[in-house]
Amino acid sequence: MTDFETSQKIAKAVGHAPDWLRQDLSSKDPAVRTRAEETLVAMIAAALKK
Repeated sequence: MTDFETSQKIAKAVGHAPDWLRQDLSSKDPAVRTRAEETLVAMIAAALKK
């Protein structure tokens, strides 16, 4: 897989992130932000496996 293909897959995964996830990523609550970051990492990892 090329860097371009990897970037495309990551961009697609981030583009499909739900609104709650986007809001939680900017939360001031560290626990909420951590949960959102872990969710985003899982979404990206899943997209890269495809």
